[in-house]
Amino acid sequence: MRTWEQLRSYRWYGEDGLRAFSHRTRTRQLGIGAEEHLGKPVIGIINTWSELNPCHQHLRERAEAVKRGVWQAGGYPVELPAGSLCGETFAKPTAMLHRNLLAMEVEELLRCYPLDGAVLLGGCDKTTPALLMAAASADLPAIFVPAGPMLRGNWRGEVLGSGSDMWRYWDDWRAGLITTDDLSELEQGLARSPGHCMTMGTASTMTSAAEVLGLTLPGAASIPAVDSAHPRMAAASGRRIVELAWEGPRPSELLDERAYADAVTAVLALGGSTNAVIHLIAMAGRSGVTLDLDAFDSAARRVPVLANLRPFGAYLMEDFYYAGGLPGLLAQLMPLLHADRPTVSGRTLGELYAQAQVHKPDVIRTMDDPVAPDGGLAVLRGNLAPGGAVIKHIAAEARLLRHTGPAVVFDGYADLRARINDERLPITPDTVLVLRGAGPRGGPGMPEHGMLPIPDRLLRQGVRDMVRVSDARMSGTSYGACVLHVAPESHVGGPLALVRDGDLIRLDVGRRQLELLVDDEELAQRRSVWRAPGSPPPRGYGRLFDEHVLQADEGCDFDFLAAQGRVAEPDAH
Repeated sequence: MRTWEQLRSYRWYGEDGLRAFSHRTRTRQLGIGAEEHLGKPVIGIINTWSELNPCHQHLRERAEAVKRGVWQAGGYPVELPAGSLCGETFAKPTAMLHRNLLAMEVEELLRCYPLDGAVLLGGCDKTTPALLMAAASADLPAIFVPAGPMLRGNWRGEVLGSGSDMWRYWDDWRAGLITTDDLSELEQGLARSPGHCMTMGTASTMTSAAEVLGLTLPGAASIPAVDSAHPRMAAASGRRIVELAWEGPRPSELLDERAYADAVTAVLALGGSTNAVIHLIAMAGRSGVTLDLDAFDSAARRVPVLANLRPFGAYLMEDFYYAGGLPGLLAQLMPLLHADRPTVSGRTLGELYAQAQVHKPDVIRTMDDPVAPDGGLAVLRGNLAPGGAVIKHIAAEARLLRHTGPAVVFDGYADLRARINDERLPITPDTVLVLRGAGPRGGPGMPEHGMLPIPDRLLRQGVRDMVRVSDARMSGTSYGACVLHVAPESHVGGPLALVRDGDLIRLDVGRRQLELLVDDEELAQRRSVWRAPGSPPPRGYGRLFDEHVLQADEGCDFDFLAAQGRVAEPDAH
């Protein structure tokens, strides 16, 4: 175990000199006595609470539980607020635009202050990868405390899943099947407690990935936000981080190739969000691990879906927790995992999860009785997506997984909204709806516009799925035959920029193909007259983003953040 002189915070508080005297003086100004912090690990509690983030509205209280645990274990806790990214609920044009900003902020908080370890509080969609990207780059001992899923929704006795049923009932309203008064009632029942989405959307996918990576206490990702087990887990995380500050391990000792391989395997077994592809690639890059689209496609061919969870299954995260949660699923999946990997708990993955029990076998299936025989995600390539594209085919109508149809093209979301119900457009159930200008730079930020709306008139005819192709993302709670993350994006001249109305597009998920059926000569002619749309933002973070963001297949990190090499410790004197 380290001594106090070996702790990072000693350089601020313990050494001789004017600066250490100044640091101690300012700590007294905070009302903290010498006996409360000197000789103890200083633990930063990075809190992404915000009054515009309902997913994190309980994290003020959870920070207090973490502090309790830190004090109990002999540490000195300090709470540091950080940006709060609430899925796609309020932030425009997309919270994804600010994932890298939060990662930068947290990395600098961890580096510039006298911290010996950190507890990271988050959970909503982009927040989890941002916090973990920062932790990997700063490489201080760290534990992630997931915000936890909200309670089940309810409307007139029907159990609701927040995002998935929002999309479904919105389409029903557009089709004239429910009234505006019905929608008003639904607003009050879809999301009725603190916590992130209770489907296997991006939030639960990423918090589960964090647990599999070994960065949470066992079982943490599945606990509902308002369950009393949640503050107990937070306090236990506070106690454990003090031990990690003395003894390690650091993220760099946990996040190796095996860890990311296991995270990919678990995400596929959960039937997780397509957004995990982008986030895990970015996170792995921060750890010096090469992870690409082919790793996901290869794993998807051999990993069955074991979690019977919405948006394509029958249950919600609360049911998953009662059925045994992520520990129960990992016990079934253990033959495909690296059981000897270390975790922040001090025990290996196998020691933590191999004997975990499943209490409701229809919620968490066995390898012999899966929900689906493969991971439900496919990576597509072809002349329309030379850098790759993804589809969550388990959430699509089977008839569309091999489909050829004429394109109707929309240039950006504003154009889509303005024209999707224009009855002069030749849109039929066989049409391939194409949205471009929604990628990392074109969006900007790659908004969740990939679940293109089906025209009202087709909804009234009973059509509920069509092939849709875009360089956008889609919510993990979404569904349908949506081809996403087409790379390179249209904004930088990817082939999607060359598609015209009436062009035939062929999708063949079985063969992993996405083809634009236009000859090379014609495409070359179109490219010769193509010009990049718009101009970059004139200033600020938007300009930084536009100049440095990588493409979807590279994780959408900034090129200078993905670069390897440690930043030197700051001079504390």
